[in-house]
This record gives sequence, structure tokens and C-alpha cells, in this order.
Amino acid sequence: METRLLGQSDVQITPIIMGTWQAGKRWWVGIEDEDSVKAIRAAYESGITTIDTAEVYGDGHSERIVAEAVSDVRDRVVYASKVFANHLKYDLVLEACDRSLQNLKTDYIDLYQIHWPSGTWDTEIVPIEETMRALNRLKDEGKIRAIGVSNFSRSQLEEASQYGRIDSVQPPYSLLWRKAEKELQPYCMEHNISILAYSSLAQGLLTGKFGIDHQFAAEDNRSKNKLFYQKENYQRVQEALDKLRPIADRTGCSLAQLSLAWLIAQPQTHAIVGARNAEQVIANSQAANVRLSAEDLAEIDAISRPVNEPLDDNPVMWDF
Repeated sequence: METRLLGQSDVQITPIIMGTWQAGKRWWVGIEDEDSVKAIRAAYESGITTIDTAEVYGDGHSERIVAEAVSDVRDRVVYASKVFANHLKYDLVLEACDRSLQNLKTDYIDLYQIHWPSGTWDTEIVPIEETMRALNRLKDEGKIRAIGVSNFSRSQLEEASQYGRIDSVQPPYSLLWRKAEKELQPYCMEHNISILAYSSLAQGLLTGKFGIDHQFAAEDNRSKNKLFYQKENYQRVQEALDKLRPIADRTGCSLAQLSLAWLIAQPQTHAIVGARNAEQVIANSQAANVRLSAEDLAEIDAISRPVNEPLDDNPVMWDF
């Protein structure tokens, strides 16, 4: 699989990135460690050499699963992890990074990201200057190679950039959730910042496997996703999927592959995709080979607009 430069760093990342939120198990149901290990290994063997995780995914469990899967090929994979909003004080950032290094069984993390802005999730407000000072120190020490942020608005990204080089931003972004295009994407294009889109398949909606009457268990985070539980949104999604299927058929790919191919064709954008098993990962990796014409991209864009335009301005996909 081709690689692209991460922002202005020297880190090379793949357009499809293996997401491992589900490997942490918390907020997911039916996840087995053995399947997660096999899925992550299958990602590497399919050419997806960039793996995204976080300390908060099962209190380090996801990071440990990543290490179990690919630590023997550490020099051929790119690790992206995140520090959570409750660890943004200077000393806590340093401690969190050391824990992640231990979990990942490595002495450096290629991309280290602020998972959520200070003050979210009822956390203490910490000046971004303080957090960035810690991240810059980690970079100077060689413990991290690049700095990124996640769930930041454009104004928050601009402020963080005053105190150090930010090479990536990680927003929710998919064909069904395009809020990143309004303010974040133009800024990233101007400043050469990579977009690492999470929930790039809208938590499975873009696979087309969830019918009109599908219900998630209460402990499944998708039961709180606005695209799923708000009936008017879900109806518009189903109508869009019906229009996308003929395009996937004529392109010779699945709905999911079509959606990922559209996403990685957008400026600065890479797609983080989670998977429960190796078969899903292998299918996701093939999206990098799908070639869409300008006409295809325009048609897909038009189909997705009626889903996106009625959504409110809150960039968060869930009502937790």
C-alpha cells in the first residue's frame, strides 16, 4: 500500500489506518482478544502499517493488544496513540506517555495525540501551552516523533499550533458525517496538517449491514450514536445507502470500500477503520485500490448531502 507523509514530519502513514478502539473492549460487545490480535496482524500483512490506539481504550488494554500483535515487526509499523483529557498537566502527560510506551513495548511512539481538549468529559482545564510544553519535551527526547490532536475545533487547533508543530488532527469524518469539511479541512490544507478520520464507516453504517429496524444493546456505544438512534437520521441514511449501492456495483467494490475510497480521496485525509476480525481488515485494505472518477466522486457527494445537511452543529457523534 502506498504511504503518505504525516503533516510536515518524516513519518510515513498509510491512507487506511487500523483503528483499535474495539480492541480495548470497553463500550463494545462481543470482542475477543484473540480476534483483535488476528485482525491487527492481518492489517499489517495487508499493507496497513499504521495503527491507531489510545491509553483510554480499556485502560491500556488496546495498546497491549497492539503490542501482542505486531511488536515483532515494530520497525515496520507506525504507532499512533493518545493521552486522555484527564492527563493534560505537564507531569501527567509525561507519565501517560511512559505508560503507553510500556504497554506498546516500544521506546518511541510515532504519533502522540491529545485525545480530547482540556475540560471535556468533566476534566480539569489545563492551558494548552502547558500540555504542548510536555509534548515538545517528549519529542525532543525522542519518545515521540510527531504531535497530533483529536476532537479539536479549528480554533483549538490554531491555539495549539502557537506552541509547537501539530502534524495531524483526528475528527469524526465519513460520508455520513462531514462536519470536518467546514472549518478544519481548509485550515489543514493551508498548513499541511494530515486529517486522520475516525468513525470513517460511521461505526459500520456504511457497510450497509444494519437494516432499518436494527437495535443495539444498551452497553454498545452505537446505541448513543445520533445517526443510529435518531429515527429521522437513520431513515435518511438508509435512503442514501440505497443510492450508493449501484455505484459500488459498477465500481466492483463493496459499500464500505466505496465509502473509504471516497474518504481517502478528500484533501489531506486518511481513514481510520476498526475491525472485529481479519476478514473485515482484509476487505478494508482493498479500498486503497478502488479508483473513483471525478464523476463518481461528485455523484457520491450529492447522495450524501441530504444526510449531512439536517444534522446539528455539534461535532460529537454521540449523546453520552
